[in-house]
Amino acid sequence: MRLLFTMLLLCLSFTMKAQDTTITAKFIGNCGLYLTDGHSHLYIDFPYKSGAHKYMEYDAGELDSIQENAIFLFTHHHSDHYSRKLMRKTKQAKGGKVFGNWNAGELDSLKETFTIEAIKTSHRFSMKHYSYVVTWHGKRFYFSGDTASTKEVSTLENIDWAFINPWLFMKLQRERIKIDTDFYALYHFYPTQVLPEEKPDNVFFLMNQGEQLILHKKEEESAEK
Repeated sequence: MRLLFTMLLLCLSFTMKAQDTTITAKFIGNCGLYLTDGHSHLYIDFPYKSGAHKYMEYDAGELDSIQENAIFLFTHHHSDHYSRKLMRKTKQAKGGKVFGNWNAGELDSLKETFTIEAIKTSHRFSMKHYSYVVTWHGKRFYFSGDTASTKEVSTLENIDWAFINPWLFMKLQRERIKIDTDFYALYHFYPTQVLPEEKPDNVFFLMNQGEQLILHKKEEESAEK
């Protein structure tokens, strides 16, 4: 009985901890993001080649600030999303695990505080492209990469944040397809791109490099009076 009670307490403690964690996302550039809950570290489509295809450049300090033993996740091989040279140097200096369209099937073996579902999606300029759903402390985040396909994202359920490129977002609007998400974060704009001044409250434009989003806020315990 005492052992059972102890196990129940441990389970309850783990559940409360999972629900009581802040998850943030830092926008680095293009589709490059850094997500953390303060314990685990996830980089998506970073490092990439700075300024590739006239997309966003980034300060070299971003490479120096990469956390040790992080997880790196790439949607495809294009240089505005991925740099083999920079990734090799980063892994040698900082360690970590790297996943992309070449080994997405190995994501099931990942042992982290989050899980990653790889979704094969189309990209007219890439032979092999994946989008991803990351589930972290009960929250679900979708990352489109460069795909313009509405088929896969329209079937997803209970997404808290959808990180999608502008051409996918516009296609969803044109086809009047609603996806099951609370918030949209649009990324992968050209640095000189002009954006509309008005937008829905649940839509965020990621143009300012270094900007941080709170994807899940820690629930503070109420003080007893």
